[in-house]
Amino acid sequence: MYMRKEKAYLRPLKAFTLTEVLVVLIIIGILILLALPNLMPLITKAKSTEAKLQLQHVYTLEKNFFYEKSRYSKDLTEISFEQQPLSTSGGNANYRVEIIDATNNTFKARATAVVDFDGDGNFDVWEIDQNQHLTETTPD
Repeated sequence: MYMRKEKAYLRPLKAFTLTEVLVVLIIIGILILLALPNLMPLITKAKSTEAKLQLQHVYTLEKNFFYEKSRYSKDLTEISFEQQPLSTSGGNANYRVEIIDATNNTFKARATAVVDFDGDGNFDVWEIDQNQHLTETTPD
């Protein structure tokens, strides 16, 4: 006896309906909206790591420059610091780095956020000096 096999493409497939998928996506969206305000401080803290790392790098470059020239520099290009393109102009950097003061024996560099991370109108500002004192002067 020859049994006729059903063709695989003729069998109904078990799947979710569009309505079921949309309900699940709406529930996930609501859960994200509920959790987002609690996660904003963590996001700000994570982004401030960028400022700390950049200022530590400026500190290292300034110290190297000081050992070579016996003075600190006011110019980022003179110490070979390259500012990454800012996120406001299509880049990835969230902080603008600048040297705000430099003498023969002291310097102070600042990293200012170009994005308001938590939307409260305050922009994060970090500073470092020749003694490697890293401080957050304006918290976001």
